[in-house]
Amino acid sequence: MGAPRLIATYAVRADAGSIDARAQALALEQSVELPLKAVHDARIREEFVARVDAIDACDDRFEVRLALATATVGRDAGQLMNMLFGNSSLHDDVELVDVALPPELAATFGGPRFGIEGWRAATGAVGRPLTCSALKPLGLGPDALAALAGALARGGIDVIKDDHGLADQASAPFDERVAAIQRAIAAANRATGGRTIYAPSVTGDLDAMRAQARFAHDAGAGAILVAPMVGGVSSLAALARDAGVPILAHPSLAGAARIAPPLLLGKLFRLFGADATIFPNAGGRFGYSRETCAAIVRAARDPWSNLRPALPVPAGGMSVEQVPAMRSTFGDDAMLLIGGDLLAAGNALESRCRAFVAAVRESAEVA
Repeated sequence: MGAPRLIATYAVRADAGSIDARAQALALEQSVELPLKAVHDARIREEFVARVDAIDACDDRFEVRLALATATVGRDAGQLMNMLFGNSSLHDDVELVDVALPPELAATFGGPRFGIEGWRAATGAVGRPLTCSALKPLGLGPDALAALAGALARGGIDVIKDDHGLADQASAPFDERVAAIQRAIAAANRATGGRTIYAPSVTGDLDAMRAQARFAHDAGAGAILVAPMVGGVSSLAALARDAGVPILAHPSLAGAARIAPPLLLGKLFRLFGADATIFPNAGGRFGYSRETCAAIVRAARDPWSNLRPALPVPAGGMSVEQVPAMRSTFGDDAMLLIGGDLLAAGNALESRCRAFVAAVRESAEVA
């Protein structure tokens, strides 16, 4: 039977006369990184050199499937990314489209520790999408951010996240900011009987991220926000093992790699431990199509190797008026993220939040 293999799928620009050679070169680049004649060990040639599994014409490109040895991955998320697309990401004629993993390899990473049910248990949101908003703009101090958080919580928002640009900056140092915001949300919850949770953005190297996650947990934060392509997918996987709260993944820098968004944002972030994944919704300020968004949602939620489903989070310039359409598109198992449209309300922020919450509940009832 040979050593276990994973199947990686690439879209390759090439003509029909050169695609066979291009696929073979891709297989070598993504495994031994040598000409085959330089691999003298028969065991290496048999067990470690990637094999071209299939080549199919697809629109103006070819779909190339490679069988890669799982022994090259180990247990590291970063190494999986490296073996899937490390050197070949430097070739502009190749895009990484999909990956199929043996169940035992998927189990190694573990996927979401909380998943959709974990978010629902934390917030008490049942039978409807969750609501989410963001604390911004960058440059506000801890007290101002806490005041915004309190208003969002009093307005009934389920999840309040830091803007992904918030780090351990002089304008709002992490510990001071997180403590102030969590106090404000806790006070709002006591006043309203709500169950709003806070997801502070953890940043820096892995030691810093772990320290921040511990501080956030001890302060009472119910989740954390991680940008896996900024902090590293290995850091996401490590945090998922011991954070003790759901992880919300942000897509910052995800567009810098030629990796299909459904694979990266939906499948790989889920594999490495994201309990929810933010993506740019069609009709917002980014260019994702409805088909791409639907594929991201399927990758996040569909059954896969006994991994928990992750909550898809459409975002990127959404408004309260778009809630019925988003609810119709994504169903109950989603988290709807609206930021600027709420914050633009100024002194009417709480009432705008209530309109958002009401729209989610009303659209769920209609459906």
